[in-house]
Amino acid sequence: MNRTLLLLSVLFISLIACKQQEDALNIADISISFPSSLSEGPEDGRLLLMFAKTNEKEPRFQINDGLTTQLVFGMNVDQMEPEKSFAFNKEAFGYPYPSLSDVPPGEYWVQALLHVYETFNLSAGQTVKLPMDNGEGQQWNRSPGNLFSTPFKITVSETGIEPIDIVMDQKIEPIKEPEDTEWIKHIKIRSEKLSEFWGRDMYLGAHILLPKGFKEHPKAKYPLMIFHGHFPDDFGGFRTQPPDPNLEPEYSARFDLEGYNIIQQQEAYDFYKRWNEPDFPRFIVIEIQHPTPYYDDSYAVNSASQGPYGDAITYELIPHIEKEFRGLGEGWARFLYGGSTGGWEALAVQVMYPEEYNGCFAACPDPIDFRAYCLNNIYEDENAYYYKSDFKQLEVPAHRDYLGQIQGTVKGNNHLELVLGDKSRSGQQWDIWEATYSPQGTDGYPQRIWDKMTGEIDHGVAEYWKENFDLRYILERDWDKLGEKLKGKIHIYCGDMDNYYLNNAVYLMEDFLESTSDPYYEGEVTYGDRAEHCWNGDPDQPNAISRLRYNSMYVPKIMERIAKSAPRGADLSSWRYK
Repeated sequence: MNRTLLLLSVLFISLIACKQQEDALNIADISISFPSSLSEGPEDGRLLLMFAKTNEKEPRFQINDGLTTQLVFGMNVDQMEPEKSFAFNKEAFGYPYPSLSDVPPGEYWVQALLHVYETFNLSAGQTVKLPMDNGEGQQWNRSPGNLFSTPFKITVSETGIEPIDIVMDQKIEPIKEPEDTEWIKHIKIRSEKLSEFWGRDMYLGAHILLPKGFKEHPKAKYPLMIFHGHFPDDFGGFRTQPPDPNLEPEYSARFDLEGYNIIQQQEAYDFYKRWNEPDFPRFIVIEIQHPTPYYDDSYAVNSASQGPYGDAITYELIPHIEKEFRGLGEGWARFLYGGSTGGWEALAVQVMYPEEYNGCFAACPDPIDFRAYCLNNIYEDENAYYYKSDFKQLEVPAHRDYLGQIQGTVKGNNHLELVLGDKSRSGQQWDIWEATYSPQGTDGYPQRIWDKMTGEIDHGVAEYWKENFDLRYILERDWDKLGEKLKGKIHIYCGDMDNYYLNNAVYLMEDFLESTSDPYYEGEVTYGDRAEHCWNGDPDQPNAISRLRYNSMYVPKIMERIAKSAPRGADLSSWRYK
């Protein structure tokens, strides 16, 4: 009996010790504050706490969805006041470790950042808090106005994180807007449509490349090429001088190329020379700035939670540019192209505004058939994070290389986004698809396509996506109305080893397009053998080069399209000077 009591006592003491050790791993008081010199009033936003093994780059620049990521934890704050310590929530969700108690022992550089939210009183009546873009293209780690701390080193012991006091003593400075040059102009307009939706002034911008002889030919009017893609801080890929001879070569890990920065400058200069060749057609090329409070661009379509960006771009911004810079101003003289996000936008805009544009060149587009939403079928799958199995739990991949090696999963990507911001506010890829395609919830935020924590798919939301944004489905459903308007206008390109599995949806789109009749679509769908993201249709050049040639590579096909489709009496001569 005594032996039994002794054993029970030892077991009880051991349990208490384990509980105390568990508590010790969770009792760290992490206090965060900021001085009134950086903000006189209280701030709302997403408070992020980061730990990194090195400080070669600040921790805020080491958070990603790949294998090199460091640690980040996030929580919402409302009315965080200056000069007052704020206790970071010990239960805050983290990535890739979900809990602060999971942080392994070792030395870390620690940093805090407040991604500041602003309040929007939407015209529909809801009030939402979101990060306004401040000229950086919705990048939480470098958005002007965000507060952050100077990194410092701490030691995490076997018993957990010791108490930490962090002062966010710095504020990201405003970004200087680019200046006009002889060739490149910049415009910004207030959008009435977007301002009404958001309940405050909202703007659209563009960088405009003028054709050779623009001043010397004041009566010329020009076709318009619209290069869709992620937020451009200036017009890229155009350089009037040869590469800088003093430029230190930089290695590109993405393309495994030494001196890629020099290659970029050379390609930009080569484009300048092509742009000025006597036989090169005279066009206007634009890159659009349309960041939203959810992402670095709007996806160029109307959506429930982001507002009427499609109409604002097509009916406000484009006509303004054409009037200001002598565009022809007619649908037959407008063309769309882009890659990845820009590829989806080029195709979607062509489909949704079929007579306002005369052709799209969509490279490696984001999913254009939601039966292949990367590796998910949102209509039939039950869970986005795991393959269906009675006994085995296998995560769905999100990123691969051309040999099939996996670098990330759908669950991991989405959990990182959940740390960076709830309610689709992370500013990252899966959240912007949700912000664009989903119906708006009663709280004013997008409805989830799936539970962000578990991956369980909401098939009711999926049906909304299908009817409004599944481009293959829309084309098939409405081909009797759209076919004649889109004949000869659809061109799609994708690598068959796209890193994000985007080729799967392209296969499904191709199946439909090739089945069309009355009319046949008369376009093209082509693939790059073993080509990764973002192959754009050049069979002779690697991605590293062809991605730098968007503004010239489709010109021959555009000219063929103009010759074939321009209406009787169209101006085909004023812009064809030497």
